[in-house]
Amino acid sequence: MLEATPLTEGWVLHHEGADLPAVVPGCVHTDLLAAGVIPDPFVGRAESEVAWVGRRAWSYRTTLRAAPGAERTDLVFTGLDTVAEILLDGVPLGRTRNMHRSYRFDVTGRSGELTVRFTSAYTEAEAVRARLGERPAAYPEPYPYLRKMACSFGWDWGPTLVTAGIWRPALLEHWSTARIARVRPLVSVEDGTGVVELRVDVERTGAGAPLAVEAAVGGQRVRAGVEGDTATVRVEVPDARLWWPRGYGEQPLYDVELTLLHGREPLDGWSRRVGFRTVRLDTSADARGTGFTLVVNGERLFARGVNWIPDDVFPSRVGRERYRTRLRQAADAGVDLVRVWGGGIYESDDFYDACDESGLLVWQDFPFACAAYPEEQPLRAEVEAEARENVVRLMPHPSLVLWNGNNENLWGFRDWGWEPRLAGESWGEGYYLGLLPRVVAELDPTRPYTAGSPWSGSWDRHPNHPDHGTHHSWEVWNRADYTEYLREVPRFVAEFGWQAPPAYATLRRALPGEELAPDSPGMLHHQKADDGNGKLARGLARHFPPPDGDFDRWHYLTQVNQARAVAAGIEHWRSHWPACAGTVVWQLNDCWPVTSWAAIDGDGREKPLYHELRRLYADRLPTLQLRPHGLVLALVNQAAEMWSGVVRLRRMAVDGTLVGERETAFRAAGRGVAEVSVESGLVPAGAAEFLVADADGLRALRFPAPDREIPYPRPEFDVTVADGLVTVTARTLVRDLLLQADRLHPAARADRGLVTLLPGEAVTIGVRGWPDPDPDAARAALYCLESGR
Repeated sequence: MLEATPLTEGWVLHHEGADLPAVVPGCVHTDLLAAGVIPDPFVGRAESEVAWVGRRAWSYRTTLRAAPGAERTDLVFTGLDTVAEILLDGVPLGRTRNMHRSYRFDVTGRSGELTVRFTSAYTEAEAVRARLGERPAAYPEPYPYLRKMACSFGWDWGPTLVTAGIWRPALLEHWSTARIARVRPLVSVEDGTGVVELRVDVERTGAGAPLAVEAAVGGQRVRAGVEGDTATVRVEVPDARLWWPRGYGEQPLYDVELTLLHGREPLDGWSRRVGFRTVRLDTSADARGTGFTLVVNGERLFARGVNWIPDDVFPSRVGRERYRTRLRQAADAGVDLVRVWGGGIYESDDFYDACDESGLLVWQDFPFACAAYPEEQPLRAEVEAEARENVVRLMPHPSLVLWNGNNENLWGFRDWGWEPRLAGESWGEGYYLGLLPRVVAELDPTRPYTAGSPWSGSWDRHPNHPDHGTHHSWEVWNRADYTEYLREVPRFVAEFGWQAPPAYATLRRALPGEELAPDSPGMLHHQKADDGNGKLARGLARHFPPPDGDFDRWHYLTQVNQARAVAAGIEHWRSHWPACAGTVVWQLNDCWPVTSWAAIDGDGREKPLYHELRRLYADRLPTLQLRPHGLVLALVNQAAEMWSGVVRLRRMAVDGTLVGERETAFRAAGRGVAEVSVESGLVPAGAAEFLVADADGLRALRFPAPDREIPYPRPEFDVTVADGLVTVTARTLVRDLLLQADRLHPAARADRGLVTLLPGEAVTIGVRGWPDPDPDAARAALYCLESGR
């Protein structure tokens, strides 16, 4: 039976004439950090101090020992970052140039010193650029010229830390006669029967041995012979239970066990979990344009999504538990779709396993982002090799529902001045409209493919046309107020967002000793967006009086504005289902401590936006919206059951006076949206009034004026603390109350974010990780809006 032995022991990293202990999997930066050679690049401005690391060549070494008894021994690297030469006792075994694929070398009977020499990614990328010619990109770094995680070279939320190393496991595989080289599972549902068709490729040590494969799924067992080097075995599971996205049903998973046999002798095995479900992408034309709706098991979905970036700029540090923690946070926020963005990586199976188990749908980008990518060799062969390997590797996962060719490159070609600069040179179109759809159609015909995001489906239309396909809404953040989201109803909003700084405790850890200010040196270093602070300031000025040098107030208001901006978009777009079939917020997570669009910061702390997503992505959402005929309460019901009840509408003054009131019945069909008109007498008049809509324990608010114009009363409230619960009781209107739990203790977490209380109302906030509860400390950590502030 094939035996796999992890190759983790005895590795050293050569640095300045000395050997440092090395961890595999890992990277040069993490090894240098562990050895005390470099400072933590996440702290202060140390990122700049370690820039030299990415410019150097590096060497890893260990001892390889021959294993007796097997006919064949293979050295397998499941991830090398990125350009490397592998030598055994100084004799080359081979070269690599792709972070996104694995490599295998025959080392049968051989022992000696194993060396992996890494060339600087800069050296390789710049050499390819010199040979193939300059291509335009969103950033000046040479990331389009090699197959490496693009955001290693920096992004508008990420540091420039260009890595090298053995970033995924290395192992030795010992086998005889034959091994399973590849298994391609085609999973389908046919008239209630689950079908798993396994297409198997084998590798032999020699010709002639009769082989068979045996597969077991759901209590069914089937055997088939191997013809040459291939076999196909089909297993049918009667009355298979369907796998559903979270919120639509359960996620039953079936173990698939495949054994390669020589007579009765097992030679190798392969096991995965699969789920039975159907998925298609409805892009049919209608009166509004061209739709973009995911359909799972025949159910049309409004996708409640987030964009995912690598959770650490050093991805070898992200393991099974960290994936599960972050994805559990996503699921707990009501998310049902995670888009793996194209400037990162194909994540490890631990990521997709967690999505399978929790019902999180995965939209997988191929790793191309914000640049023109050459299509000549040596890149083209690498692109095809990585695509073939990763499509097959990820096929078993039922959570994976969409392959996407790239991020923003089709849009960039048309809108960012690329076309005249390229003057006919290749730029990636052949990948997105040719190579990649061909690979997906050949290997994984069970899933849909789309050429890019955004993409309108045809060059006959603008690539980012809101009426066709996927749309990225960035003009709002870059140039306008978030109220501009209300001007359009795109068919599917695949990117939009608003920035805010990370939690206060995250800033204090990342910038120790610094007197914090929006423009202090460390804050500016941890703000990577072009004119990011300027856009934050302009966004605040449209709604709030200036914080006037009060950093704590600035920090709170930017958090409020981020949550408000995202809420404005999601509430509007959800209320227009089914014309709009999804929102994918940019972004869920961060890869280091930074001011960014994330809902969860680089230390894993939830921003107020995270808690707001829990409200926005709940099955049931009441929202007050302006329609051409007037103000309405839209009752968005994504649950399967009818939502009916009585809505209470109250027109109120900010001093707590009730101006007008009405109750009316409503009925919102399952997976539907109902509207209740707001009569003219209940519409707020001027900045001193607002509208409250309460339905079934849920609330919608409408303040018709910017906060800077609202004469809020001085907020008055009482605070009590007991058993880890902070209870706030309002004596006046208290708008956007926020308990910043990390100001109580760095480990403290609150179970809710922004909340608005009417006079006499109370809210109880659960706090965990707070060792010394104290009412005065709780009051000091509470923030809310005030007139003039």
